[in-house]
Amino acid sequence: MTIAILLAASALDLVRETGETFGFDWKIFLSQVISFGIVALVLRQFAYKPILQVLEERRQRIAEGLLNAEKIKQQLAEAEQRHAEILAKANAQAQKMIDDARESAAHVAERKQQEAIVAAEQIVAKAREASAIEHERTMTELKRELGRLVVDTTAKVTGKVLTAEDQKRLQEEAARQVAS
Repeated sequence: MTIAILLAASALDLVRETGETFGFDWKIFLSQVISFGIVALVLRQFAYKPILQVLEERRQRIAEGLLNAEKIKQQLAEAEQRHAEILAKANAQAQKMIDDARESAAHVAERKQQEAIVAAEQIVAKAREASAIEHERTMTELKRELGRLVVDTTAKVTGKVLTAEDQKRLQEEAARQVAS
């Protein structure tokens, strides 16, 4: 142990001599350490803490801004998705309306066609009825005229004047022969 004490003392003497060579003074050194500590405490209290607090607040605002940006990005994606869904629904409704309109137009066209067919059949039926009535009227006139001609011809051929009863009988016979 004595060697260690001797070595420590010799190292301490060496340090003292080196300090004196370079002008080291323990009192000045100690006062500078205390002054540095006081300045460091004052700076820490009045400069570093406010600066660190401002930096922390700024970091928090940046983090909030990033969170808000993410929320806005998510809301934008949701809005775009809703927009796409609304467009898809609108397109589907528009297509359905177009299909309904086509179907309705087809039904209307079919109904108009049926109405036209019915109207044409009615016109044909009326024309046939009118033709039948005209044919009947023509046949009646023809029978009457034929009966008159038969009566006139018979009267000229026989040379006698026919009575109304003879004329009627001859007209009826001529009409029966024309009808068959």
